[in-house]
Amino acid sequence: MKHWLVKSEPEAYSWATFVQEDGTAWTGVRNYQARNNLNLMEPGDLVLFYHSVSEKAVVGIAEVAATATPDATAEVGSPWVAVALRPVQPLPQPVSLAQLKADVRLSELALLRQSRLSVLPVRPEEFDAVLALATK
Repeated sequence: MKHWLVKSEPEAYSWATFVQEDGTAWTGVRNYQARNNLNLMEPGDLVLFYHSVSEKAVVGIAEVAATATPDATAEVGSPWVAVALRPVQPLPQPVSLAQLKADVRLSELALLRQSRLSVLPVRPEEFDAVLALATK
């Protein structure tokens, strides 16, 4: 199993909406590196759901429900893909960007090194560290 982080502006698509809809196709990714990450996702992989811009915090755990398929919001024949995600559970408390930056276990977290990328890999030990921060 691999671990990932996806970013969404809560004003555009929030964790609450994601839960209410019981999942979604993760569409609209238009960066080649992020697209490559979507292509690597497999059903059962766990995903940290991060509210970007206004909140800047990991707020929940999702799961990859289906592998990459052509993104329905892109032109036919384009290279863009989407994966199906479903909610697993909210974190007991959000983990802020400041908390992520302050934790030495997360010094190599892709989110901190490539902050503009919307779909990022997360190492298993980083995933566990984020979960530990959510229960402090």
